[in-house]
Amino acid sequence: MNLNRRHLLTAASGLAATATLAACGSNKGDLGGSTSATTGSTGSSGGAKPVLNQWYHEYGEPGVKEAVQKYAADYADASVKVTWNPGDYGKKLGSALLTKDAPDVFEVEQGGTLDMIQQGQIADLTDIVKPVESQFNPAVMKRFQFNGKYHSIPQVVDMQLLYYRKSVLEKAGVQPPKTFAELTAAANKVATGDMGGFFAGNDGGVGVLGTLFIWASGLDQFDEARTKATFTQQQFYDALTAYRDFSKTKGLLQSASKEWYDGSPIANGETAMQWGGLWSMPDIQKALGDDFGVLPFPAIGAKGRVAVPFGAFGACVNAKGKNVEAAKKFVSWLWIDQEDKQVEFADAFGTHIPSKTALVQKASKLKEGPGADAAKFVSENGFTNDIMWTGPLGDAFGAAVTNVIKKNADPAQEFKKVETLAAAELKRVKG
Repeated sequence: MNLNRRHLLTAASGLAATATLAACGSNKGDLGGSTSATTGSTGSSGGAKPVLNQWYHEYGEPGVKEAVQKYAADYADASVKVTWNPGDYGKKLGSALLTKDAPDVFEVEQGGTLDMIQQGQIADLTDIVKPVESQFNPAVMKRFQFNGKYHSIPQVVDMQLLYYRKSVLEKAGVQPPKTFAELTAAANKVATGDMGGFFAGNDGGVGVLGTLFIWASGLDQFDEARTKATFTQQQFYDALTAYRDFSKTKGLLQSASKEWYDGSPIANGETAMQWGGLWSMPDIQKALGDDFGVLPFPAIGAKGRVAVPFGAFGACVNAKGKNVEAAKKFVSWLWIDQEDKQVEFADAFGTHIPSKTALVQKASKLKEGPGADAAKFVSENGFTNDIMWTGPLGDAFGAAVTNVIKKNADPAQEFKKVETLAAAELKRVKG
């Protein structure tokens, strides 16, 4: 299971934004990583090429490491050394950016943190991104833009979504759920002693669903000016209590053999519906063939809307590096110009969505069926946590959600403290 993507999407679901990337997969290189450089040391004019150090976290899918090394070797205008970073990438990158040994090019969750931007650690890429912004997924670009500027180029998009067994729902005479009321009814109708109705994690779904209760109830995290929380309203509280009521029924599978981010529970028949990640689709398809479909999280309440959380790693440039312009030229070449490489990066190693909308149809796993549906969900129903959603706020929010659903706390009382903290955090981070 690709835990780094799981973390990216957990952060996208509104939990603590300060958690670091988890290592995953079977690629277990040395902590220093392995490297690859372009051949030769001189440019076409005979002068020395700039040397760029590019960092990636450790992807769990086999083949990614070799692919990015080849991309670097294909670049003619600089010698690009790829460093592969197993372990706590976020912590390692944060420390490196404070030193002269920081990489020239590196990937960051959601295109960079507010701290990186405010501290001048990542270069302004607006001049290369703005002219082509319309080529990229608009939901992703909205998240990657801060105060009208771009500091990163999206690499690939991941998302969460609802998987369901077609045959099980059809046998029970229920339609794929479009509202939360339909989800609860369907889950309770199909649940048996051997198969759960709906599964979203061994904590009952409290952790991963997070901010989905905000978006699915029709609300947003903050006001447009980012001065206060706007989700502390009755429709959000009603969403929490609706899920609390559902969690007490037989329809919610409270525990399974694997966590939500692994497709095994639905693949092996433990549950009829499962909240999970797009990355699990190949395994689910292998197990179930065409006996599954995908949906966004259903709308909750009269003012609700369907929603899916998405996340994207972005390529950033060290603003304090020795070769800023050369690094900008390289990331522009790789993540804007090299569309064949972008399709391969998204499609050849698991199932992911190219950041450029026109490339989605070129990804073999997204041309039709559930893959095509998933890509459409991100464009039409995609949400991710605001860049101002800080770690302390995420912690407080998660604790309040847990208290309401697991301990029957009154939501209005629980979120008074969260509302106060949100205003203080927004004021603090704005400086």
